[in-house]
Amino acid sequence: METMTTFAPGDGLKTEKMPGHWVLARLGKRVLRPGGMQLTRRMLSALGIQYEDDVVEFAPGMGVTARLTLELSPASYTAVERDEAAAKIVSGYLNGRRQQCVVGNASDTGLPDQCATVVYGEAMLTMQIEEIKRQIVREAYRLLKSRGRYGIHEMCLMSDNLDADAKSETERALTGVVHHGVRPLAISEWRSLLESEGFEVQSVDTAAMSLLEPGRLIRDEGLAGAMRFVWNLLRDSPARRRVLEMRSVFRRCRKQLGAVAITCSKY
Repeated sequence: METMTTFAPGDGLKTEKMPGHWVLARLGKRVLRPGGMQLTRRMLSALGIQYEDDVVEFAPGMGVTARLTLELSPASYTAVERDEAAAKIVSGYLNGRRQQCVVGNASDTGLPDQCATVVYGEAMLTMQIEEIKRQIVREAYRLLKSRGRYGIHEMCLMSDNLDADAKSETERALTGVVHHGVRPLAISEWRSLLESEGFEVQSVDTAAMSLLEPGRLIRDEGLAGAMRFVWNLLRDSPARRRVLEMRSVFRRCRKQLGAVAITCSKY
């Protein structure tokens, strides 16, 4: 059974301190998006990537969505990934002349103005404070040509009316188990963020936040992948404790939490 990728994200960190998404990755989980593969596919469908598109992906992580995008044969594909181990994983999927993965930050990629017709990012804005969220959205806007499309796939709060205390408690609970700041927004707040930075929202799609539930695990990873993940989990007690803690919090917050994919255009 496979235990981890050739390049292990989170190297040098103890399991107890490692960000939750890298704990899952080291156990063999490949799909680390809140709405799973189904919502990722719906986001890509709404973006309508074609052979003439120049695509930029922010924070590709394990490269699952990168592979789906490459199957669409865009004119060019550039990934921007700040984690060097993850960048090496994604680079292993690239073999075209106009395909590259650069190590960098989504808020300041260093790529040229208006170099893309499609930009998307998943499961990364949620982890940022408001100002960094805005910087990343502005960077997407800068990179896009006129009429370019931008897609996000993020965790969301399911109610616009969640009071401040409940929202803070949800953020604290998630941050405590993920070991990374988690700041989901309500769907209306995600829309407002995008619109305030000049985008026009084209589509909104939602899914349950059931990342660690058995049914989602099998749908996302396939039966063999799900079995590999469970096998690795059973053999690693520190990681097992982390995963069970995460699932417990996700279940406790299931009425407040969901996943959203939004696509929008630059005009």
